[in-house]
Amino acid sequence: MRQRIYVWEIPVRLTHWINAISIVVLSFTGYFIGNPWLFVAYRESYAGFFMGSIRFVHFAAAFIFMASVLLRTYWAFMGNRWSSWRGLFPFLTKRGRQGMLHAFQYYFFLRRDPPETIGHNALAGMTYAIIVLLYAMITFSGLALFGDLHPESIWAKLTGWVLMNVPSQQLRVAHHFIMYLLIVFAMYHIYVAWLIDMEEGNGLMSSIFSGFKFLRPDQAPDWIEPETSGAGAEKASSHAD
Repeated sequence: MRQRIYVWEIPVRLTHWINAISIVVLSFTGYFIGNPWLFVAYRESYAGFFMGSIRFVHFAAAFIFMASVLLRTYWAFMGNRWSSWRGLFPFLTKRGRQGMLHAFQYYFFLRRDPPETIGHNALAGMTYAIIVLLYAMITFSGLALFGDLHPESIWAKLTGWVLMNVPSQQLRVAHHFIMYLLIVFAMYHIYVAWLIDMEEGNGLMSSIFSGFKFLRPDQAPDWIEPETSGAGAEKASSHAD
């Protein structure tokens, strides 16, 4: 009989969905700002500030996204073992490197058994480290472009040196390119989450809503856990709501 284990705490789930919604809004509005595909007739009352409204939504979503990333960064130091910053660096330990190899072989159809883990598998952790880097790059480039248009803002003072070395158009292209990378990752992320959920039958997809996963009593410890701990270490909290 499987155990119900509380894995994803509220800040993890909250920031996951804020990030997801923010990226969708930022992608649609960002693409429109770079390539306005919708023409609004001048006779419409809102035509004069339509682009301004789109830009406002884009900037608002950007600052919400930044706040969410900061909260998730804080929780990487304050949360449980599965939300820890250590999950981003599996290559630092032998078990982490073994877990990465196992996941790589599974994803490329070199072995049939999926890497059964309580939290993220090691290769996913490494991937999220790259995603965090992309988050930082797209945020910083966006703030630099924002500062270029608002020279009186604090962002212009903090990022002005960037545009002294990189032309604004090249920075804008890089900003858009990272957006496309994040969109590709999001599609792959959904596919892999669904695949692992089907293979392991542990409630992975529903866990990002409820926080709970369903694991075997003999589940081996995660690569991020001490050798002597496993699913049973969290059994005391497995029925918490």
